[in-house]
Amino acid sequence: MKHIQLRAMLLMLLLCISGLAVAETMKIRMGTEGAYPPFNLIDKNGELAGFDVEIGKALCAAMKAECEWVTSDWEGIIPALLSKKFDTIIASMSITEERKEKVAFTDKYYTTPVRFARAKGTDFEISDEALKGKIVGVQASTVAENFLRGRFGDIVEVRAYGTQDEANLDLLSGRVDLLLADSFVLGEFLKSESGQAAEFVGPGYTDKKYLGEGIGIAVRKEDTALLEKLNQAIKQIREDGTYARINDKYFDFDVYGE
Repeated sequence: MKHIQLRAMLLMLLLCISGLAVAETMKIRMGTEGAYPPFNLIDKNGELAGFDVEIGKALCAAMKAECEWVTSDWEGIIPALLSKKFDTIIASMSITEERKEKVAFTDKYYTTPVRFARAKGTDFEISDEALKGKIVGVQASTVAENFLRGRFGDIVEVRAYGTQDEANLDLLSGRVDLLLADSFVLGEFLKSESGQAAEFVGPGYTDKKYLGEGIGIAVRKEDTALLEKLNQAIKQIREDGTYARINDKYFDFDVYGE
């Protein structure tokens, strides 16, 4: 009888521990755009994919968290975070002082310069003189737009778009003379069938005044415990090889940077 009672007590204890573990599973709603390849996009099966998404899933695994993905248009993504439609933004968002006034950022998880692209067959280079009067397409509310307006805004006409795809189409149709965007995103476009008609021009720019300190994950300022867990997870996937495996699916160099 005592053995039966002991087994019953042990079973109850195990059930309680199991229930506690389930109750303590962290649930995180991950916000992204879904329109910024190769970092975040909707694939041919209608699923979210891309570098940001795979990194996010790896972080969730490292934190042993249950994660749900939510998409948002880019210009409304910070307001959506603040109104608690999701808990993080993992959408290739640059860490800038202006954004830090509204949200908190993790450590960076990659670094990227911005570059210009032009239609093939145009012969101008990137200089203040050559750019005078040119129309430059850029995605609105990005650090690329900040840089373009801050560095070249007095000599070019800035045309801002809701998505990068819209800007790309206007370069191909001749409605803009140049694009300025994240160099990896432009590189993906230039490798596409339609993008074969365009090419990079000029150097990459990394001006921290406009372009920030790298790409981080944004959270609400009060979510300090989540921020700490994300930073620990970023460090873990860098050290255990998970980051490198994801990186090598998309790039032929380490996008984390120095």
